[in-house]
Amino acid sequence: MGSKYTHRYTEEFRRDAIALVDSSGKMVTAVARELGISSESLRGWYRQAKADRGESESRELTSAEREELKRLRKEVREQQQTIEILKKATAFFVKENDR
Repeated sequence: MGSKYTHRYTEEFRRDAIALVDSSGKMVTAVARELGISSESLRGWYRQAKADRGESESRELTSAEREELKRLRKEVREQQQTIEILKKATAFFVKENDR
């Protein structure tokens, strides 16, 4: 049983592949076959490029929105941790004051 490797393609390669789909009028699967890449990969890149251009009919997030969402989720996690620490510190100081 062979192991499956995930290929990393450059941004330039992805852009060129997407441009080829746009300019050739060919189906994503045909272009993917010609380039020797997975049609699922190319379909994902193409869908994301359309979303980034505001052409997505399914209201997918743009790359910028995805980055912002990731950043905001991290910020929320950090703030929740800070709140928990402050709650514990407050409880500690209340106990100390009651002595």
